[in-house]
Amino acid sequence: MKSLFCAALMATSTLIGTAAYAEDNPWMIRGRVLGVLPDESGDLSVAGAALPGNVDIGDQYVPELDISYFFNKNVAVELILAVTPHDVEAVNVTVPGALTNATVDLGDVWLLPPTLTLQYHFDTGTQFKPYVGAGINATLFFDEDAGPVADSIDYDPSIGGALQVGFDYDLDGQPGGWAFNADVKKIWINTDVTVDFTTALGATVDAGVDIDPTVVGLGFGYKF
Repeated sequence: MKSLFCAALMATSTLIGTAAYAEDNPWMIRGRVLGVLPDESGDLSVAGAALPGNVDIGDQYVPELDISYFFNKNVAVELILAVTPHDVEAVNVTVPGALTNATVDLGDVWLLPPTLTLQYHFDTGTQFKPYVGAGINATLFFDEDAGPVADSIDYDPSIGGALQVGFDYDLDGQPGGWAFNADVKKIWINTDVTVDFTTALGATVDAGVDIDPTVVGLGFGYKF
């Protein structure tokens, strides 16, 4: 019973300490410039039959806002918020009697990929504060432009994992205040795409597309 009481007392003390820390500068907001670099691949098919070809998705550079909440000095959660437009092409497409090793412009699409990660921040005792994280991404596609060839294009939403590594460099030397940030994430995004080529080719093309971008960010944060 005495051991149980001591364990409960220690747990309570830990929770009180955590809560006390959480009330002292628990929030951090960062603004970053992101390079969104897809590592894309795709399987094309018509009526269930495999179609030679692949998918090419352009890189993008966009502003981003993220919000972090620190439960204590080591553990935090981060939510990133950004939208990215991407140009999309089908490359090396062969349709018997219509196309041979062709590049087909599939227009562009906007991605809304909010990503939530649980992070561990290492206490180095210096202004350099590295961290690692893992979490989940939910990607929505909107404002699809089918381009000059297709009649229409549709992207299904995606849910996948995310990993990250990064660091904050404290510019103020205080528990709160300004910091420089560098961050790299790997996000797994998979979507099923339906492209209507009825007018041009008399067919609808289905594609299972892995976008899987590496997201590189640089910016500044403020902890309060």
